[in-house]
Amino acid sequence: MLIYLRVLKESLFFAVSALVNNKLRTFLSLLGVTIGIFSIIAVLAAVDSLKSEIEGSISSLDNSTIFLARFSFGPSEIPLWKREQFPDVSFEEYKLLKDAVPNVKAASFTLNVAPTTVRYEDKTVSNVEVGAVTDGYYDIESLQLAHGRFFNEAESNSGTPVIVLGDEIAATLFDNSAYATGKKIRLYGMKFIVIGVLEKQGSPLFGNSKDTSIFIPSNVIRRIYGQNNRRVLPFIVIKPEKGIDNDEFIALLKQRLRIKRGIKADEGDNFFVNQLQGFADVIDDIISTLNLVGFFISFFSLLVGGFGIANIMFVSVKERTNLIGIQKSLGAKNKFILFQFLFEAVILALIGGVIGLVLVYFVSIIATSMAGDFEFILSVKNMIIGTGVSAVIGLISGILPAVSASKLDPVEAIRTGM
Repeated sequence: MLIYLRVLKESLFFAVSALVNNKLRTFLSLLGVTIGIFSIIAVLAAVDSLKSEIEGSISSLDNSTIFLARFSFGPSEIPLWKREQFPDVSFEEYKLLKDAVPNVKAASFTLNVAPTTVRYEDKTVSNVEVGAVTDGYYDIESLQLAHGRFFNEAESNSGTPVIVLGDEIAATLFDNSAYATGKKIRLYGMKFIVIGVLEKQGSPLFGNSKDTSIFIPSNVIRRIYGQNNRRVLPFIVIKPEKGIDNDEFIALLKQRLRIKRGIKADEGDNFFVNQLQGFADVIDDIISTLNLVGFFISFFSLLVGGFGIANIMFVSVKERTNLIGIQKSLGAKNKFILFQFLFEAVILALIGGVIGLVLVYFVSIIATSMAGDFEFILSVKNMIIGTGVSAVIGLISGILPAVSASKLDPVEAIRTGM
């Protein structure tokens, strides 16, 4: 055992000496590996960062959340002309499903309307996103309030002109968002009493930030726009209880809505049940594809770096043929020569990998500072992957030169070296 440790130690010493004594060659070899490792880790880190940002953007909604509407979130086999004839979901259908279907944790009748302008005294904010929802939306989105409260069921059903402001809207209209509650602001030609201000959220990757949004009871919008107005897009959002069978729950929802609409058994649905889980699955597929594409792009960079190491190692064997012959004539075993060149190749690759990781780290800091709310993540997993890939590349690139060096005949090696 001690003999093998000595062989490894001496092989490592010769490898390090060779790298130090040939600085230019070492630098050129490092360059290829560094670029390759930088590419693959940068791609993996970018994809991980994108995934984290996407998940953060939809994290407020549970994957089991269901959206009932006349439109589909994804592709549909139903012809467009037929889908255009589907009726909108109604407030009455929302109340039926909320009260008649078991295991509903929270439900909301939501209207998608155009942005509007909000005014308070001489201050105005334009292009404000309006969340026209019922009281259950607070639990569906797990909204967090910095001040005040959300509107209750009575205010929601009666369409009381109350409003909850996003952080940025409150900060723009009032000197201090804490003073917003109780104030009256104008929109849609009406006065609304501010009853709450949401906590600051920041800018998500997908969708609009709640910082620039307002929430009002959907029945206010129903009064303003009237019934069956195609400029208003309604949908019912339902969050089921945890631990239930989602397929059974969706089947029951469909059954109750079909009965309400008088749809016959041989007729298809005239509505769509969209589940957020489907959207999350699509995101996962996109992320997996990006990872795969990034891996193949980076693989070619690593391939170039590997060929560079192999080429330099063959040159190193050629230059040190005489030394190899002398070492073998003095009793050095084949394994000693093999380990010597393998260590040299692996050390080269590892140093290149470490430099690549350091570069990715600094680039991630710069990218995060320039991207604002987007955070570029360099995970420990990706760092381990980078280090492991470096070692493997060095091992593969150095194996052929190392084997050729270990099999040299000592007499021929000395003669060739002279």
